[in-house]
Amino acid sequence: MTIQELGTAIKFRRDFLKIRQEDLAELSGVTVKTIHLIESGNGNPSFETIEKIAVVLGMELVLHVKKA
Repeated sequence: MTIQELGTAIKFRRDFLKIRQEDLAELSGVTVKTIHLIESGNGNPSFETIEKIAVVLGMELVLHVKKA
């Protein structure tokens, strides 16, 4: 998944739940700027940041090992 796809998925879920960026930032403990950058596909978030956002949005992070 690319950062653009991740941002789109987070924005879609946030909109679906009718949560403002400001509210998501407060609930997840990250800045509004970070939320905006992720959703616009311009951020470079850490795994920890994505996990915090995912927990608030009721999303699950799954890692897969790429096949060589």
